[in-house]
Amino acid sequence: MKIVRSQTPLRLGLAGGGTDINLYSDKYIGFVLNATINLYIYCTLKPRNDDKIIFDSPDTNQYAIYESKMHLENDGILDIFKAVYNRIVKDFTHKSLSFSLHTYSDVPSGSGLGGSSTLVVGVIKAFVEWLNLPLGEYEIARLAYEIEREDLGIIGGAQDQYAATFGGFNFMEFYKDKRVIVNPLRIKNWIISELENRMVLYFTSISREAKDVEEHKKGKLGNSKSLKAMHSIKQDAVDMKEALFKADFNALARILSKSWHSKKIISEIVSNDECDKIYNLAIENGAYGGKVSGAGAGGFMFFLVDPIKKYKLIELLNLEKGYVQNFSFTKEGAKSWRI
Repeated sequence: MKIVRSQTPLRLGLAGGGTDINLYSDKYIGFVLNATINLYIYCTLKPRNDDKIIFDSPDTNQYAIYESKMHLENDGILDIFKAVYNRIVKDFTHKSLSFSLHTYSDVPSGSGLGGSSTLVVGVIKAFVEWLNLPLGEYEIARLAYEIEREDLGIIGGAQDQYAATFGGFNFMEFYKDKRVIVNPLRIKNWIISELENRMVLYFTSISREAKDVEEHKKGKLGNSKSLKAMHSIKQDAVDMKEALFKADFNALARILSKSWHSKKIISEIVSNDECDKIYNLAIENGAYGGKVSGAGAGGFMFFLVDPIKKYKLIELLNLEKGYVQNFSFTKEGAKSWRI
């Protein structure tokens, strides 16, 4: 029996985040610009022959053993794993499976880098490799979306599943009825290198449940002020794409900060005293734009900064409650292999 592994990248939400939630995209069409980075979720799947299913997530201190059967009931322990298994059995194998599944992440949960969706994609990718399932990128991303948003009822958008699956810099379009178009961006290598040189990624050490923030934002979309801010965030994705192609880093910084202020208009809980403190500290010490990645209220923040002032800013941020995380952008999405 072959051991299967998968490695799936996390992402930075650069612009347009929130417009990929179906409450908005079904009516207005959503645009999102994101990019994957070299922080990953790792998965190892090992077939068994003892009619057992073992789930192991050491980074979240969760471990469970079940008897192999057609459907696993949710019990609050690694329900995401069960949801993926249940769909694989229901849609593809039509028979129970026996295996061990082990996963861990380079970053803590609730980090704002799309972790839960990336985990779902990584687990699906491992099953696809093991069972030779006929699924391409769009099918994997859509299945991941359905498992998380519909089967488990976790509120959120669709950008994370598609980012993790496709990888690289992508401009994504979200339409009604779960229709998504992923446009890979051919950005020159020197522009990506310069962007990395100017970026600082900082973990606030505040982990939060994205679904709680998204639930709050969802309730605000009937408000005309919040809806106007959402339209502005959608335009930011278009403008940032153009700025990236033109290597207009001053425009990129302006758009980042504009998006951050728009997010705070949509919902007051996307920020807090700590996030505001870090944002202001960065701006006062060489950063000329920045925002929280993901839903908000904690997790990772990222800033554009003059490279000459970058080292000093990193030193100052590392004196705060969180830490600066080194990273680079990646071109590959989820991948899997057998050993």
